[in-house]
Amino acid sequence: MKLTFRSKVFLTLLFNSLVVVIGMLLIAGFYAARNFERYVVKVEERKVNGLLELLSREYELAGDWAPLRESVGQWLLILGMRPGRPHEETGGAEESARNGAGVSETEGGRRARPRYVLFDRNRHALSPTDSVSADGYDLKAVRAGGKVVGWLGVHERPRPSQPLDVEFLRHQASTFRAVGGVAVVVAIVVTWALSRHLLAPVQELVKGTRALMSRRFETRVEVGSDDEFGRLASDFNEMARTLERYERMRRQWLADIAHELRTPLAVLRGEIEAMLDGVRDVNREALESLHGEVLHLSRIVHDLHDLSLIESGRFQAELKPVDPLGVLDETLKAFRTRFDQRGMEIRAPDFAREAPVHVRADPDRLRQLFSNILENTLRYGEAPGWIEIGVETDPGRVVIHLEDSGPGVPEECLDRLFDRLYRVDRARSRAQGGSGLGLAICRSIVESVGGRIGAARGTSGGLRITVEFPRL
Repeated sequence: MKLTFRSKVFLTLLFNSLVVVIGMLLIAGFYAARNFERYVVKVEERKVNGLLELLSREYELAGDWAPLRESVGQWLLILGMRPGRPHEETGGAEESARNGAGVSETEGGRRARPRYVLFDRNRHALSPTDSVSADGYDLKAVRAGGKVVGWLGVHERPRPSQPLDVEFLRHQASTFRAVGGVAVVVAIVVTWALSRHLLAPVQELVKGTRALMSRRFETRVEVGSDDEFGRLASDFNEMARTLERYERMRRQWLADIAHELRTPLAVLRGEIEAMLDGVRDVNREALESLHGEVLHLSRIVHDLHDLSLIESGRFQAELKPVDPLGVLDETLKAFRTRFDQRGMEIRAPDFAREAPVHVRADPDRLRQLFSNILENTLRYGEAPGWIEIGVETDPGRVVIHLEDSGPGVPEECLDRLFDRLYRVDRARSRAQGGSGLGLAICRSIVESVGGRIGAARGTSGGLRITVEFPRL
């Protein structure tokens, strides 16, 4: 039989409660009996002291033990602690004596030892009821005139045996059992309520998890406390918000890919159908147009493939110490002709004079990173214009700034500039031939080596991209 987590928690709490209740009852019963026995012992000590005082007084009055040896009633009066009263008025004393004080009782058909026995100074029994040996008795000295004149023998009893004492202990045991039964019932009720209360957040999390499994990413659970369950609920809600955000991005991603592929495919289809219908001649100009659309499709597919490989960690990269400033200098030299043709100036320090710095990266990926940024400037920067390169280094990092002369990017678009297929102006971007994946690839490359990349408005109103690498 498989128990649910709720049942396990309930049984665990109930077991602990029962152990505590039973332990408390056993301890309380043990100490109650022990303290009662101590109380009986103290009462017994007071009674023995009283008997010793009475026996000493009787000896001083009579001068010897003859009255006690000859009179049972006198012995009973002393045991009842009522000296000087007629024997007819000593019903309580006689009953006390016969209940184990001085008169022999029977136990299981045999005679039991008397509770109290008086011995002379030579330890010979003087009680008129019995003649017993002093062995097995705790002897208390009876003194008169400063001398030992006799001994009071007290037979020790291991446990309270008087009827009232036994009845009291039996009543106490019944009370403890009743209290224990009530405590067990209360423990069951409280444990059930407590387990239900404690596991209520778990039930909410279970329902929320099942909702997420059904792709209802808008699901949230209520955070009702600041304990571990409350933090778990907060983490669950954060996870749900992340999944909801990624779901929106996934849908937007699919829509953007469909849109990006639809346009060149529609152009290809239109031009091919026009050629088939004889509307357009099959000449070099028509073929170059078709070739341009195919290249655009190939660029989108190639960038998507690179992006997926980088983000999945399956991209074949050779990580080794490399100088990013040297790679940037080589990339700038490769782009300088195209910048000159567009009438755009490259403002960069003389990297040959810069002290070499090293980061752990793939040189080809770094070259792709800088190429994408420079390509972005060539496509969307206004001519005449410029791009300015700045470098900051410290013992722990290398920071490279690339700022162009504009046009800038609206403030609300800066955070999404590195998203896949995101374009500030879709129509203008498509006319420039971009795939919308260049900067997304840049972010993936930088983050794959533990760096960071960000965008901000430049001091001249253009776009400022900052790339930061951890330095070796």
